[in-house]
Amino acid sequence: MLVAVDHVQLAAPPGSEDALRAYYVDVLAMTEIPKPPVLAARGGCWFQAGAVQLHLGIETDFRPAKKAHPGLRVEGIEAYAARLTSLGAPVTWDDNLPGHLRFYSEDPVGNRLEFVEPNRSSGRGQ
Repeated sequence: MLVAVDHVQLAAPPGSEDALRAYYVDVLAMTEIPKPPVLAARGGCWFQAGAVQLHLGIETDFRPAKKAHPGLRVEGIEAYAARLTSLGAPVTWDDNLPGHLRFYSEDPVGNRLEFVEPNRSSGRGQ
């Protein structure tokens, strides 16, 4: 039986680790966590915030997915979106998920990220 999502793996091009660290640590306020040595040799980096882990793996012929993305639950989504905007990250609100506040952003290599919070019947959303 499945009990939880352990992590989500996203791809990134070779040599993008510094840009990824700047985004995931400085913009999203995640913490970089060490990769096991055998996996660290492959490049990439892993990040965590609470129980959420995102692993960025290096892919030689990387192309960001146009549709695929992790959906990340947020508390205080409007303040979080303001933080991303103030740090230069794109924020595109989407009101098409009933009962939720939601926006999309992209990391520096073009990976799409969805941020969602159940609507508490104030501000945006339905």
